[in-house]
Amino acid sequence: MEARDEHVNRGNGAERVLGIDPGLALTGYALLEMEGDLCRVLDYGCIRTPAGQELPQRLLTVFENVCALIGRFTPGTLALEQLFFCKNVRTATQVGEARGAVLTAAAVLNVPVVEYTPLQVKQAVTGYGKAEKKQIQQMVSLILRLPELPQPDDAADALAIALCHLQSRSWQKKVKCQKSKVKGLF
Repeated sequence: MEARDEHVNRGNGAERVLGIDPGLALTGYALLEMEGDLCRVLDYGCIRTPAGQELPQRLLTVFENVCALIGRFTPGTLALEQLFFCKNVRTATQVGEARGAVLTAAAVLNVPVVEYTPLQVKQAVTGYGKAEKKQIQQMVSLILRLPELPQPDDAADALAIALCHLQSRSWQKKVKCQKSKVKGLF
């Protein structure tokens, strides 16, 4: 597991989310903490598995590293990118298997999982559902005030997935608040 940042700040009432961009060779991860309007990056990076290693060992590596991240940061939610159908069946199968390792880690450690499509993530972060990788990296860096573009793409995607969830939760809270205000009028 390759970590980028080690800024662990635990605040009361803060919401933590672990964003995961699943893959067999590289699984991107990002831990964000939202307290009020302040969003902090706690950690991000990639879990790498060697290409020559047997599949069960590679999946075990993903599982164990996700468990370690959950144990270390105790996120309230794990946000995961949904599997999209691509032309390469082998790649889709490998991503599906890595997703299984991530979902199992969340289930074992009792962390709720939410899923977002790539389109939803891109829309939430860039405002455009067909944004390119570079645009996602630039917007994530800008929104989170990172000193450099997050690398590799998998880590940037994990940051975007976590941001998508936090933005979605923020929107849901605002809608709920407005509904209760309207309900109070009648």
